[in-house]
Amino acid sequence: MQGTVGELGEFGLIRELTARLPRNRAVDLGPGDDAAVVRAPDGRVVATTDVLLEGRHFRRDWSTAYDVGRKSAAQNLADVAAMGAVPTALLLGLVVPADLPATWATELMDGLRDECRVAGAAVVGGDVVRGDTVMLAITALGDLQGRAPVTRSGARPGDVVAVTGWLGWSAAGYTVLSRGFRSPRAFVEAHRRPEPPYHAGPAAAQLGATAMIDVSDGLVADLGHVAEASGVDIDLHAADLDVPAQMADIGQAVGVDPLVWVLSGGEDHAIVATFPPDTPLPARWRVVGAVSAARPGRTGAVTVDGAPWDRAGGWDHFSA
Repeated sequence: MQGTVGELGEFGLIRELTARLPRNRAVDLGPGDDAAVVRAPDGRVVATTDVLLEGRHFRRDWSTAYDVGRKSAAQNLADVAAMGAVPTALLLGLVVPADLPATWATELMDGLRDECRVAGAAVVGGDVVRGDTVMLAITALGDLQGRAPVTRSGARPGDVVAVTGWLGWSAAGYTVLSRGFRSPRAFVEAHRRPEPPYHAGPAAAQLGATAMIDVSDGLVADLGHVAEASGVDIDLHAADLDVPAQMADIGQAVGVDPLVWVLSGGEDHAIVATFPPDTPLPARWRVVGAVSAARPGRTGAVTVDGAPWDRAGGWDHFSA
């Protein structure tokens, strides 16, 4: 496709974007009307939303439009899965400058579409607005299929902490990119295009998970939300965390302890959950810690091998 989104026009751009979108069984009415119609056989809808801003959440010189589409869909669909729900639909609010190449917008939509397909969802609508920079507002929906949602507040003393998916790969990839390199490719691609284990969320709910969250801001930081909401303490065991040899090699090359990436790096969107201690966990789950009663007079804390984790990491948009 030649030209810019400005030359294509708002409605021409919408036609090009929506023409690329299939439907799934959860969608009665997709793009093209005032609103979409998505089935909710459970009678409840899990809903989540995120905003991604160019220069803060992605860089066009680091990632293709297709990568940005995959990543922006993944981080929202992972939130749905972390509630124990099956993703069903995604809506896109897109702000773009008029001089943006039209192919960038269509490749972005291809990425959104393909990541939704992996999760079993569909892009069902949205809006396009002209602005000074690229921004995406994503809303994802999901179906609990009759199950109770798995929240952050259900962890209990005696539970084990288990994780499935990658930890630290995106952070390692970001470090590589920020130093001007493009390899090792596996870690760079993990930053550009995370691969959340969508199936693990509903499966964990069926296994009896007591609390669950996806790792978007860092394992310690996100488990901190669980500890606080549940009123418990959580201790992680460093020896049980997976630090691949190649990640250790990257850390040595750039002067970073790879455990910092594993414990504090976000955007891998692994799933971490707490389970009763006798739960028979499938092999894809790795037990990495335990839940205990919170010490009197303090909010639930996360420690590593019994000690506070005071290393840099975790994400807060408004921190210094």
